[in-house]
Amino acid sequence: MGRLSTHVLDTVHGRPAPGVMIALDRLTQDGGRERVTQTMTNLDGRTDAPLLAGEALVAGTYEISFSIGAYFRGLGMVLADPTFLDIVPIRFGVADPAGHYHVPLLATPWSYSTYRGS
Repeated sequence: MGRLSTHVLDTVHGRPAPGVMIALDRLTQDGGRERVTQTMTNLDGRTDAPLLAGEALVAGTYEISFSIGAYFRGLGMVLADPTFLDIVPIRFGVADPAGHYHVPLLATPWSYSTYRGS
């Protein structure tokens, strides 16, 4: 059974990032987008359940949007207005819906990285 999961790491403080709002959209053939789910990271910086699992995970192009600006402001960090990074979108493809796609975000207010985990 395939699934899509994520987690967020706060690399400024060297810990998981709880309370980060995450939105997942599926991009359509005509250039549109469909909101699949919206959730928030838990105390471990993960979501309580996969973003998609089983038959809900289909081949296609997806985009996860991470609200890291609000997360870092919520910690009391003084950031420029507007913040350098506010919403971080990661667009990726799912070719094998039976696979496990793990798309994490490692973030600071000024940089981020990702990779395909397992």
